[in-house]
Amino acid sequence: MKKQRALLIIKPDGVQRGIIGKIITRFETVGLKVIGVKFEWAKKENIIAHYPETDAWFGKVGQRTLSNYEKKGLDAKVVFKTDDAVSIGKIVKSWLVDYMQESPVFLAVVEGYDAIEIVRKLSGNTIPVQALPGTIRGDFSHDTIDLANEQNRPLRNIIHASDTPEDGEKEVNLWFTKEELFDYELAGEKFMFNV
Repeated sequence: MKKQRALLIIKPDGVQRGIIGKIITRFETVGLKVIGVKFEWAKKENIIAHYPETDAWFGKVGQRTLSNYEKKGLDAKVVFKTDDAVSIGKIVKSWLVDYMQESPVFLAVVEGYDAIEIVRKLSGNTIPVQALPGTIRGDFSHDTIDLANEQNRPLRNIIHASDTPEDGEKEVNLWFTKEELFDYELAGEKFMFNV
């Protein structure tokens, strides 16, 4: 069994509310090892590189946005001046870049067995009103699609957590250098995991 690494980003809404410690504690409490941390103003080029630049990704984001607007009885053309999913996805990405630069962000790399599944479970649904109580987004986030749509901005959902082992490695390498990551043993780690 191989350990996985996941990138966590406490987004500007989490930083501005002063809940960094409460969030990171949840990952440490379940036994994930923090191997790197940073507190910085995110560079625009890092944010752009973090979110994919493919028509497939833009289309997926745009289609999800169109679906959300339709469910709410809103006309996406009024806001976006188009109903093309790829074009809407590009606009939403520009909103994400702006959002991620509203304040510093707190970045952490956690490591452990099944780390990706654990960070996703602890983080909760990316749509805060659908996140279960006990998850980070369920307990700390209160933003809604309606409000985000009304204000022409992305959903504020407190935290980013890598969603696949491949994305975890890619994201860790984008935001951290090898020198910024630490290899050490947690107290009792050899016995907990029979390494």
